[in-house]
Amino acid sequence: MSENGHFLQIIYYAALPAGGNLIGVLLARSVTPARWVNGALLHCSAGIAVGLIAMELMPRSMATGPVWTIALAAFLGATASLVLHILGKGISRLAGGSTAAWMVYAAVAADLFSDGLIVGAGSVESIKLGFLLAATQLMANVPGGFAAGVNLKSHDVGVGAQMLAGVLVSLFAFLSAGMGYLLLQDAPEIVHGMSLAAVMGLLLAATLEDLIPEADAPHPPRWSSTAALAIGFTGIMIFSDLMK
Repeated sequence: MSENGHFLQIIYYAALPAGGNLIGVLLARSVTPARWVNGALLHCSAGIAVGLIAMELMPRSMATGPVWTIALAAFLGATASLVLHILGKGISRLAGGSTAAWMVYAAVAADLFSDGLIVGAGSVESIKLGFLLAATQLMANVPGGFAAGVNLKSHDVGVGAQMLAGVLVSLFAFLSAGMGYLLLQDAPEIVHGMSLAAVMGLLLAATLEDLIPEADAPHPPRWSSTAALAIGFTGIMIFSDLMK
């Protein structure tokens, strides 16, 4: 396969995690669950994010070079969440709704960006690995897209703004997949690891600072939030093992 054909194939793979998010957003338009259900789903998304860090991002990044370089990249990625917070405030003022509601999409965007980067980076090593990573994230992103869509709906954000948000955050997967492949195909292994570590820090900060507080806001029953968190985390563990 030519280099251009290989690149296009990776972009097609990026449509899988983006498609999972959009499926969730579309489902949110036709279903209106109780608020505690939305909180439980957000906990599931948090479990998925933490599982992705534990099973994929952390091991891959730590195996590439000195710990201090990986830690520095993770720190810089975490501080970048402040930029997302500022952007969330700006979007909130323009489109309406609380900043917290829009910052859930910041976490989704970070997740999709990491999905695309992993797909791109994984495809550099093996096109089969890139596909398996993309397929895993398709299934993982449906609850995240659904929860984020329902969350905006519960904050009385308009349909047009919801759908536009769903489409825009999906573009992060395509962007980062292309970037991951083009920038990393000839890069040293340590650069691969630092890139994944930066995404890891960004995703962790967005999840802990924004996603979980919003998930706790509707006060879901403890059994539901714990079960949802565990399902998201263990689900990623199973998918990660299956793709080996």
